[in-house]
Amino acid sequence: MFTRMKTSRAKHRSDEPRRAGLRHVVRDRLFVSAVAVLVALGTASSASAAIIYTDDTTAVERQADDIVAASRDTERKWDDVAPMESILPLKEEAAAETPKTEAAEAPEEEEPEVVEEPAEEETSEESSGASVDISAECGDYSGNKAIGCTMTLDYGWDMNEFQCLVNLWDRESGWDETAYNSGSGAFGIPQSLPGDKMASAGDDWQTNPATQIEWGLGYIDGVYGSPCGAWSHSESVGWY
Repeated sequence: MFTRMKTSRAKHRSDEPRRAGLRHVVRDRLFVSAVAVLVALGTASSASAAIIYTDDTTAVERQADDIVAASRDTERKWDDVAPMESILPLKEEAAAETPKTEAAEAPEEEEPEVVEEPAEEETSEESSGASVDISAECGDYSGNKAIGCTMTLDYGWDMNEFQCLVNLWDRESGWDETAYNSGSGAFGIPQSLPGDKMASAGDDWQTNPATQIEWGLGYIDGVYGSPCGAWSHSESVGWY
């Protein structure tokens, strides 16, 4: 029993060098891994400064030294490259030489065409063919009424009589020389019945208001004595 225990202790002692060798290998591998990480993350100078050389250099450690040395050579190659600042002034000069584009001239505005307004329509007495010179006293009227006013004054009646005439023919025809009563056959401004009675005043009785007014005033003068007399009769019976 005592002898077996000695043998066991002897075996433990013989294993200690082996374990020490394994610890050395593990330490070397951990060291190499740390060196590789430092080389990947830092610059060559910082990596080289971080490496602590041991007395015993392995093949892996020598390989790490080669990597650091190669990094130093690569870093020194950048010293021969011209700095970027030397290129920038050339770009600025080129930009300065570029001629400025002149602003486009604004197109001249075309003057709007002046559209001439059509001349005022001729007064109804001119367009209808009447040749009556309108009296200054009849300036408040136009068209057929202006003709009737002038001709009423030529008959010797005053403006009061003309107002009665306005009331009468406003009711009969509205002073329209083409007015036609289909029920009775009366025609024109004075509503002559039949219309061709007005031919005694002129052949243009169907179209000329002056001819119709002349006939109508003659009829009123002969039958009622004045426009106000004809208007009074119309007011009492509805016709004249």
